[in-house]
Amino acid sequence: MNDAFTTILTEIGEDPTREGLRDTPKRAAKAMQFLTSGYKKTVEEIVNNALFESDSNEMIVVQDIELYSMCEHHMLPFIGKCHVAYIPTGKVLGLSKVARIVEMFARRLQIQENLTKEVAETIQSVTAASGVSVIIEAKHMCMMMRGVEKQNSVMKTSVMLGEFRNNPTTRMEFLSLLNSSPS
Repeated sequence: MNDAFTTILTEIGEDPTREGLRDTPKRAAKAMQFLTSGYKKTVEEIVNNALFESDSNEMIVVQDIELYSMCEHHMLPFIGKCHVAYIPTGKVLGLSKVARIVEMFARRLQIQENLTKEVAETIQSVTAASGVSVIIEAKHMCMMMRGVEKQNSVMKTSVMLGEFRNNPTTRMEFLSLLNSSPS
């Protein structure tokens, strides 16, 4: 990967041997490995048996989970927040595990639409919840720094499974909870 970044520097017209750039290929490679570290993780490792018996069958909401991902089309960042809700059926997931699941998928080359779906389907699979909802709001550098250069645009995606898809009252409860708490 170091060689690839050296080539990129050369191709854009830079001198990779100049003082300020000598270690840039190594630093860029290390940064890229961190930014795509989700490929080295699995759901099983993240959940790590943190599924707990519970009589609760009321909605659980984890709001404002910050996320940083990389657009698979331009390899530029998108930055935002994720809101996850699920309705348990006998088991609840450890709170930090929800954020770790978001992080695992976000740290892969992605499009936001797929990221939203992967998080929702994984929470559903892990918890066997009667419903799962995931909403992601993000700003995309590929739209802000290049192309149409629209700095104030925000993309919002949602996936509703089970009760959230089939029951408008459940969906509205989730949306009102998101709107009633400070972001």
